[in-house]
Amino acid sequence: MTLTKQHVRDVVDIYIRAWTKQDPDLILSIFTEDATYHERVLGEPIATHGGIRDYWQSKVVESQANIECELLSLYVDGETAIVEWEARFDDLVRGIRKRMREVALLEFDGALIRSLREYWASETIG
Repeated sequence: MTLTKQHVRDVVDIYIRAWTKQDPDLILSIFTEDATYHERVLGEPIATHGGIRDYWQSKVVESQANIECELLSLYVDGETAIVEWEARFDDLVRGIRKRMREVALLEFDGALIRSLREYWASETIG
């Protein structure tokens, strides 16, 4: 399969929908079974569907609310995509509203993501 911008856009749309709807089952639908997910790229990656599900349950479902996200840019080179998005959400742990800008490197294996590495910054808003 040749990776196209439209396919990446479709996958990122599912990612954003899974995030805003806080749906761990939906997020797993875009990752290979043995995928790695680097939330903090200098730390150890989260591995496999089980690890990604646990991460999303604790980080997204239990710790965030009122999530909004918008895709800003998307680039494809071979089997790798680079995407940028901006999100706003309530950080339930800290009791604040955040704005986050993120760049993610997505490496694909066919139609699914086999590796995701996030680079982001956030700030408190309103």
